[in-house]
Amino acid sequence: MRVTFVLPEVNLGGGIRVVVSHAERLARRGHRVVVVAGPNDRRSLLRRVKDVIRRRAPFRLARKSHFEGSPVDLRIVEHAPLVDADVPDADVVVATWWETAEWVAGLAPRKGTKCYFIQGDDAETPGQPYDRVRATWRMGMHKIAVAPWLVDRIRDESGDDVSLVLNGVDAGQFQAPTRGKQRRPTVGFVYQPLRIKGCDVILRALEIARRRVDELDVRAFGAQPSDPACPLPSWVRFTLRPPQSRIPSLYASCDAWLWGSRVEGFGLPLLEAMACRTPVIATPAGAAPSLLAGGGGRLVPPDDPEAMAQAIVEIVSADDAVWRDLSDRAYATASAHTAERAAERFEFALERAIAPLGLGRPAVPAPPAERAANHPPWWPRWAIPGGHAR
Repeated sequence: MRVTFVLPEVNLGGGIRVVVSHAERLARRGHRVVVVAGPNDRRSLLRRVKDVIRRRAPFRLARKSHFEGSPVDLRIVEHAPLVDADVPDADVVVATWWETAEWVAGLAPRKGTKCYFIQGDDAETPGQPYDRVRATWRMGMHKIAVAPWLVDRIRDESGDDVSLVLNGVDAGQFQAPTRGKQRRPTVGFVYQPLRIKGCDVILRALEIARRRVDELDVRAFGAQPSDPACPLPSWVRFTLRPPQSRIPSLYASCDAWLWGSRVEGFGLPLLEAMACRTPVIATPAGAAPSLLAGGGGRLVPPDDPEAMAQAIVEIVSADDAVWRDLSDRAYATASAHTAERAAERFEFALERAIAPLGLGRPAVPAPPAERAANHPPWWPRWAIPGGHAR
């Protein structure tokens, strides 16, 4: 197949990492893959200067991204929206964000069968136009979503069939040897100061847990420095933009990894931490309920610092044998969700989309373990993926 991915820009976001992963692996499987991206910064020069003065955004003409060092054919276009002249002819063209869905919808048929890779409900992202986002779901494109809750929501809105392709973790990068608990109780999290990421919940939980666990060590890493909207306390050992090669050791240095998101599409750091044998304490956002169904951590209610703190105390205070069982279960879950397997299922979904009328192949089947992990009817509402946001 000739496959084109269309991105709004390139950066260090988790959604971009997933696209890079699929693009690289599709190319290895013999497909011709091109990624076309819009400009990194569409703000005017005056707007960028004002944002720097207001501390809203750093001033930079280029951004680091997950494409650095990647063999993928990346083409950055210095204008938006993208038009036919910017996109090569292909068998399938894949929108990756609501805005790119609008661009792709206007492309000529020779640019390929139109697909829409949906990694979250963009309408829930602050500042995004709800009606325009929802309208893209109703466009006549074959849709691919990364989590069961998202599949259900898209189907409810559009009435269309949706292919489920769970994200996968790079098992070659994210790995760690079998180990016991840390000598000093240690927990970590990804620092993202946006409210939807639940940084405030994590920090309140840690304040509570530090009063109950002597010498609790707290580590974090993130793509931006401490923000006044959710400032990092002095007792958090923070690493700013660590090299990708160092991130697995950060995960593996912890007894538990914290995930406090209020809204999430999938949540790739969950799998990354589990692949490094670190149990996860997570709110029921994104794929957390499905991933934790195997027992590799604790699922806690959203917006409940006390519950998260209690889970921290339980895991870091557990007997070593109990902790090792949690660690083994986390690793087993990650091992069932590799990037190679995800790319294979993504390939299957694309092949299905380009078949006549999109009906040439059956829907991408969910493996038995994934079907079993879907939310049973007796779960509380907060434990249903996306249920707390409906």
